[in-house]
Amino acid sequence: MKNMTDELLIETYNKALKLNADTDFIQLIEQELKKRNLELKKEKA
Repeated sequence: MKNMTDELLIETYNKALKLNADTDFIQLIEQELKKRNLELKKEKA
């Protein structure tokens, strides 16, 4: 995750939500977003 750009991380997060990805995977992304102080802007499915 460290190699991902902020934009790619946010895109990945939104796609994971849309695809109902594994909860652990989504939480992992959320932790990285918080670590980078990025806002969680959830897109509507």
